[in-house]
Amino acid sequence: MEKFREVLNLHLKHRNALGYCLVSLLTAGGERIFSTTVFQCPCSVAWNLPYGLVFLLVPALALFLLGYVLSARTWRLLTGCCARSCGSGLRGALVCAQISATAAVAPLTWVAVALLGGAFYECAASGSEVLARYLCAGRDPRCAAQLPLVPCQQAQAPDVKQLQKELQKELTAHSQVLGWVLIAVVIILLLICTSITRCLSPVSYLQLKFWKIYLQQEQQILKSQATEHAMQLAKENIKCFFECSHPQEYNTPSIKDWQQISSLYTFNPKEQYYSTLHKYVNKKQKNQSSTSSEEDAMVPVLGFVDSSDMNSTTDL
Repeated sequence: MEKFREVLNLHLKHRNALGYCLVSLLTAGGERIFSTTVFQCPCSVAWNLPYGLVFLLVPALALFLLGYVLSARTWRLLTGCCARSCGSGLRGALVCAQISATAAVAPLTWVAVALLGGAFYECAASGSEVLARYLCAGRDPRCAAQLPLVPCQQAQAPDVKQLQKELQKELTAHSQVLGWVLIAVVIILLLICTSITRCLSPVSYLQLKFWKIYLQQEQQILKSQATEHAMQLAKENIKCFFECSHPQEYNTPSIKDWQQISSLYTFNPKEQYYSTLHKYVNKKQKNQSSTSSEEDAMVPVLGFVDSSDMNSTTDL
C-alpha cells in the first residue's frame, strides 16, 4: 500500500510531464502503424507529392485541433463569449498562444517521428520536380524518370535498381536530418520560452508550488460541494414533484456569479488572489467588482490557473 501511495504521489507531482510523454508515445506509435499498414505510396509523378504531404501534415493538423478541443482554457475562453464581452483582444491572443504551444506537442511529435522514419518524406520528395533537378544533377539520364518509382523499388534491371537504392538512401538521409533538426529546434525554443516565462514571473518558485497546491484543493472541494448541492437541489425538486408540494428556498449562485468565477484569471501585484473564485469571494465581501481592471495583466507563468477545472487537478 505504501508503494502504491508513492507511485500515486509521483504521478500527481509530475502529472503534466507524464501526460506529455504519454501523448508523444501514443502519437509515435500511431505514426508507425500508419506508415507500415495504411500508407502506400502511389509511385506516380502526379500523386507522390500530394499523397506524401497529406500523410505528413494532415494528421498533424488534426492532432493540433484536437489539442484545442481537449484544453480546458479553450472552453473557458469561448463559453458565453458571443453573448457577452470577451474582454481584451490582447489577453485572448496571449491565451490562444499558450493553448497553441500546449496543443503543438502531439503534431510536432508526429512530424518528427515521420521524418525520422522517412517513408512520408521519401514519397513526397520523389514527386517534386525541384528536388528531382537537385538529386539527378550529374546522374544517369534516367534518374528523373526513375525518381517517382523509388518508394516502390520495383525495378528489374540491376543498374536501375542500383540507381533507385542510391536515390532512396539520399532521400532517407534528407528526411532524418530534417527530423533531428526539428527536434533540436523544438527543444531549444522550449528551453528559451520556459526560461523567459520563469524569469518574468512576479512570484517566487515556492509560491508557485503553493499556488498549484491551493488550486488542486480548491477544485477538489468545489467539485465535492457542487455535487452535494446539486444532489440536494435535485432531491428537493423530485420530492416536490411527487408530493405536489412547494419547494424550499435554496441559495444558488446567479448567472452573473458563475460568469465571474468562469472568467480568465488576471494577476494584480497589489492583490494576492490565487484564482478567479478567490478573487470573486473577496471582492464581493468588499462590494467591489471582480472584473479585470487596467492594472491586471495576463502572466504566462500563471497559465495553469485557467487550465484547471472540476474534472482535473493541477500538477505539482
